[in-house]
Amino acid sequence: MEKKLWREEKINRHDLGREKFIEKVWEWKNEKGHRIYEQLKKMGSSLDWNRASFTMDPKLCKAVLEAFVTMHQDGTIYRSTRLVNWSCTLKSAISDIEVDKVELPGRTQLSVPGYKEKIEFGVIVSFAYKIDGSDEEIVVATTRVETMLGDTGIAVHPQDPRYTHLVGKHALHPFCQRKLPIVADDYVDKDFGTGDFIISLATEIIVC
Repeated sequence: MEKKLWREEKINRHDLGREKFIEKVWEWKNEKGHRIYEQLKKMGSSLDWNRASFTMDPKLCKAVLEAFVTMHQDGTIYRSTRLVNWSCTLKSAISDIEVDKVELPGRTQLSVPGYKEKIEFGVIVSFAYKIDGSDEEIVVATTRVETMLGDTGIAVHPQDPRYTHLVGKHALHPFCQRKLPIVADDYVDKDFGTGDFIISLATEIIVC
């Protein structure tokens, strides 16, 4: 719904406010919601259509709220720090299915919603991590330098002579006050230089 608002009206949910945004959701439901039922009927679904409910019906909202409160109280769900897909235009986290992934051959200028000028992408930025207990550094590179805030480890190729003496040591994160273990893993393509990213939830391991 947020992407639809921006695409059609160049506004986001913060511009509208909670109540107006919910009204927009209901407008969309009343205009388009029947299509889902029609599709289900065409597939041969035999259901009691008189009992159909929408996600934002009061009874369902109450049930969802009760479920979330219960799961939070028993520790099943909890608040934490995570790397997410953040839209600077929508000012909201968005799901993976709302992200348009584009392969770039290198330095590329792209139009970004909310910006008048095109933004530069596909640029590799190199930066150095200090090695704990020494004056050495290990240089890594990325096209998404902001994700280094989620770095939790550095992987190097076990046969790369540049880094074998660092395996088992730790690099120091300059901002997050944590040590990043340096490990050897043949997943790393040493011919590519600084390699690829491995991202898992809140963790990100930089491959050198």
